[in-house]
Amino acid sequence: MNDSLIEDRAKICKALTIAGSDSGGGAGIQADLKTFQELGVYGMSAVTAVTAQNTLGVHAIYPMTAEAVASQLDAVGTDLTPDAVKTGMLANAAIIEAVADRAAAFGWRNLVIDPVMIAKGGSELLRREALRMLQDRLIPLARVITPNIPEAETLTGMAIRTLADREEAAKRLVQMGADCVVVKGGHDEATRDVTIDLLYDAGGEFRCWESPRVDTRHTHGTGCTYSAALAAGLARGLDVRDATDLAKAFIRAAIEDGLDIGKGHGPTNHFAYGRRLRDSERRG
Repeated sequence: MNDSLIEDRAKICKALTIAGSDSGGGAGIQADLKTFQELGVYGMSAVTAVTAQNTLGVHAIYPMTAEAVASQLDAVGTDLTPDAVKTGMLANAAIIEAVADRAAAFGWRNLVIDPVMIAKGGSELLRREALRMLQDRLIPLARVITPNIPEAETLTGMAIRTLADREEAAKRLVQMGADCVVVKGGHDEATRDVTIDLLYDAGGEFRCWESPRVDTRHTHGTGCTYSAALAAGLARGLDVRDATDLAKAFIRAAIEDGLDIGKGHGPTNHFAYGRRLRDSERRG
């Protein structure tokens, strides 16, 4: 994989995020667009909800209507064809249905689903009755789904305690129709010193990424940022494995080079990966 961020002016790569707005800027639409920009991809957005939140938690959620979301997707889909699409907070069944309808109609194949369900502070970001719609309508359209362990447990209905459990959960998610699954390891209490992310594809192959765990409370928006970086990689023409390599490197830099802002769970540093590359190029 070539890590160079040199812009290819012959092809402007575009990615669309379908997610909620985070007034604190660390997650959701804001994190996705920052990530796209840092990785040389033109970012577009469809807002599913407006949230009032900061590093201390989510204070209020104001979902958009399904019609408003569909209108945004139609506006983008009929003019600015995305090379990749990622979903984040979808809020309710009506919005999921609208997204699934438009993704199918426009033939968006590089669809990355980050099944956002619970905020770091514990706020519910996906209504329970929407789970079946997500499983039945949207996951079958996915190129990649990127759940953390609690999300994978909710989607599959099984407890995940070991790496073997994660492998079984990944298989079940592929059986729901997704091409590939990345089960992230940040919530794995059994691996205290490392995090292990597990990729499984429809061809039956597994691959793991292992890295030292960073001791920090500033991890707000890590899931959004990870899936956005993966979508940016797909938009740039990478395959799923190389796109996951890129996403892992991007989020690791973002966590390690923390911003240390806010009184609670602060955001990650979306500038970090690009700065590391530029520093490496100057030294090289």
